[in-house]
Amino acid sequence: MAFLRLLEGLRNPICDSLMNAVTLMGDETVFLVVCLIVFWCVCKQEGYFLLAAGLGGTIANQWLKIALRVPRPWVVDETFTIVEKARAGAAGYSFPSSHSQNAVSTFGGIALWTKRRAVRVIGIALAILVCFSRMYLGVHTPLDVGVGALCAVVMIFALRPLMKKADPRVNRILLCVMFGLSLAFALYITLASFPADIDPENFAEAVKNAHTLLGCSAGFLIVHELDARYIRFDTRAVWWAQVLKTALGLGLVLALRVGLKPAVTALLGASPWASAVRYFILVLFAGGVWPLTFRFFGRLGKNDKDQ
Repeated sequence: MAFLRLLEGLRNPICDSLMNAVTLMGDETVFLVVCLIVFWCVCKQEGYFLLAAGLGGTIANQWLKIALRVPRPWVVDETFTIVEKARAGAAGYSFPSSHSQNAVSTFGGIALWTKRRAVRVIGIALAILVCFSRMYLGVHTPLDVGVGALCAVVMIFALRPLMKKADPRVNRILLCVMFGLSLAFALYITLASFPADIDPENFAEAVKNAHTLLGCSAGFLIVHELDARYIRFDTRAVWWAQVLKTALGLGLVLALRVGLKPAVTALLGASPWASAVRYFILVLFAGGVWPLTFRFFGRLGKNDKDQ
C-alpha cells in the first residue's frame, strides 16, 4: 500500500484522464479487437497464438482470483481513495490483475511474435503502461499487477515455440487443454464449498467469468477445426479491402456481442449458462462465419491490379 499511497499523492486531473485512457488498452474489448484484426488480416497463426495465450492466461487469472479472494485496495484500507472513473472497470477480486494480464498477453504476445523492432517497442511500452495505470488509478497493488503480468509472460513464452510452426495438430491439442481447464474451472466454481461470508458480487462475477471462458474455449476449438478442415481462409487482400473487411466484421461482432445479451438472457434467464452460450456464439461467428466472406474480399481489387 505504501507505493499506492505515493501514487495517490501524485494524482492530478490531467494524469487521471490519461491513465483512465491507457487502462482501457487492457480491457476485454481491446483484446478482442486487436486479436481479430491480427487473425483476419495479418497472420492467422499469430491470431491463434494471441487468442490462446489470452484465454489460457485468463483461466489462470480467474482461478487465482476466486481461490484466494483478495479484496481490492480500498476495501483493505478504507482511507485509501481511487480514481472514481476506474471503479466501474474494477469488478471482482483484486489478485491478480486481469487488465495487466490482458495487456501483456495481447501487446507482449505481439512483441514476442513479430520481428519488427518498432512493433516490439510499442507492444512492450503499451503493456508496461497498462500495468502502471492499474496502480496509479488505485485499483490494484503492485503484487496484483506483477502476478497478472507474470501469468501472461509465462503463457506467451510457453505457447510461442509450440505454435510458431503452425501445426494444426499442436493447435488442436493446446485448444483441447484450454477447454479442459475452462471446464475444470467451471466445475470448481460450481461444486466447491466457499465460505458463507464470501462477497456475493465478486462471487457472481467469478461464476459469470467461468462460464464465459467455457463458452469461449468451446467455440475456439470448434472454430479451429472448421478452419483446418473446411474453411482454410486466407488473410490476404488489397489494403482497402482489408479495411472494409475489418470494419464490417468488427462492427458485426461488437453488435452481436451487445445484441446477444438480452436475447440469450430472455431464453435462459439469470443462469450463468447465458454467458457461456453468448460467447460461444460470438466466437463461432468471428472465427467460423465471418471468414467465409474472405474469398470475396480477397478478389476485390484484383481486376484493377491485373489491368
